[in-house]
Amino acid sequence: MTCYEELKARGLIAQVTNEEEISKMINEGKAVFYIGFDPTADSLHVGHFMALCLMKRLQMAGNRPIALIGGGTGMVGDPSGRTDMRQMMTPETIQHNCDCFKKQMERFIEFGEGKAQMVNNADWLMKLNYVELLREVGACFSVNNMLRAECYKQRMEKGLSFLEFNYMIMQSYDFYHLFQHYGCNMQFGGDDQWSNMLGGTELIRRKLGKDAHAMTITLLLNSEGKKMGKTQSGAVWLDPNKTSPYEFYQYWRNVGDADVLKCLRMLTFLPIEQIDEMDHWEGAQLNTAKEILAFELTQLVHGTEEAQKAQDAAKALFVGGGDMSNVPTTTLETGDLTEGSIGVLDLLLKCGLVPSKKEGRRLVEQGGVSVNGEKVSDVNAAFDAASFGDEGLMIKKGKKVFHRALLG
Repeated sequence: MTCYEELKARGLIAQVTNEEEISKMINEGKAVFYIGFDPTADSLHVGHFMALCLMKRLQMAGNRPIALIGGGTGMVGDPSGRTDMRQMMTPETIQHNCDCFKKQMERFIEFGEGKAQMVNNADWLMKLNYVELLREVGACFSVNNMLRAECYKQRMEKGLSFLEFNYMIMQSYDFYHLFQHYGCNMQFGGDDQWSNMLGGTELIRRKLGKDAHAMTITLLLNSEGKKMGKTQSGAVWLDPNKTSPYEFYQYWRNVGDADVLKCLRMLTFLPIEQIDEMDHWEGAQLNTAKEILAFELTQLVHGTEEAQKAQDAAKALFVGGGDMSNVPTTTLETGDLTEGSIGVLDLLLKCGLVPSKKEGRRLVEQGGVSVNGEKVSDVNAAFDAASFGDEGLMIKKGKKVFHRALLG
C-alpha cells in the first residue's frame, strides 16, 4: 500500500484538487507541504492531533513538512467556523505561543536542515505595503466568490468586520509566499479552510502561470477534530501542566464505541491491517480497543513511561491492583480548611474539577459527585481533617473522572 493509499484507507483525505499528481508527489516523497496553526494559546490540544499525525506520516514517507504559525494572521483573526470576532493578541504573546508549539511538535516531527521547518507568517505579512497588496493580490480575488465562501456566510448575519474579510487574502498570500521562497508545493487544511486554500492555489496560478504546481488537500472530519479538543470541563491540551497524562489517557479511553476504530485509524501508527481486524469487535472487546487507543496516543505525546503510569492509574480505579500514586492528586494545606473542614464546593474548586462554585453546585444537585464511594447530594456537605486519613479523599465526578485530595 502506498503512502497516499494508506492516508485514504485511514480516512484522512476528503478533497483534493488533482489526485493523480498529489498522490504521485506524496508517494515519491516530493511534497513540501504546509499546515497552519493558529497561536491563540500556549499549548496545542487534541483538536490538532490529526494534523500533527499527518505531518509525521508524510515525513516518514520522505516528504517535508512546514509548520506555519499564524503570527501575522493571528493579528487579524480567522472567521472560519466562528460566530464571534476573535480577541487580538500582542506580538509577545504570539511569540511565546509559537515557542511552546515547537516544543510539542518536536515529539511528532523532526526539525532541521532538509527536514521539517517552522515559519511564522508575521515575518512577511507584517512587512506588506497595503496599497501594493491591493494592486498585486487584491485584484486576483472576486468579492462575489469570497462572499459565497462558507467561512464568511457564517459571520454575515452577526456582522463580518473588514478586518476579518481580509483573512482569505492573507492566507492565500501565505501559500504564494511559501511557494516562492520555501519551495512549498502543497497545502493541507481542514474542511472549513477549503475556500481559503483554493484561493491560495488560484493566486499562484494567476500570478505565476497555469503551469505552476500548487496542490490543495483537505483533511476529513477536521471540524470534528477541533471539537475533539473540547470537553465539558474545558480543553484537552498536549501540555502535561494543563492536562495531565492520566487525564489525557482517560479522554481517549472514554471515546464513544462508534468512534474508537475511526480514531485508531486516523491517529495511531498501528498497522492498518491490525486495526481492520478489530472491525468485528464488540462489547468488552471495544473496551480493549479503547485501552489500546489511549495508550498509543498517550505514549505518542507523553512517552512510554507516562503512558504506563496513566494505564496503571486507570487499572487502580477501574480494575484494582494498579498504582494509586499515578491518580491525579491535589494536596491541600490546613489553611484551605475553614474551622477544621472544607465544603464540597470548595473541594471541587480547589481540585480543579469545576471552574466555579456555581458549576459545582449544579454538579452536586444533579448527583454527579461521589467522595470515597458515597454520593454527595448536599451542597453544604463538608469534610474535616480526619476524613482525609492517610489515603486522602477519592472524588468521583460523573462516571469516569477521578481525583484524589490529600491533606498536607
